[in-house]
Amino acid sequence: MARYRNLSKKLRYAKKMKTNNPVPSWCVIRTNRRFRNHPKRRKWRSTTIKR
Repeated sequence: MARYRNLSKKLRYAKKMKTNNPVPSWCVIRTNRRFRNHPKRRKWRSTTIKR
């Protein structure tokens, strides 16, 4: 990947990195494992980020 990126792209990547976290363990326990997987979870290799 290029060393220099424009700010809008950098902010978009940062937001996507933050949202790619797993579901917290306290949330899994609280919902009796009904909510285990995050619906917006993204695999870095198989999906692309919109421009």
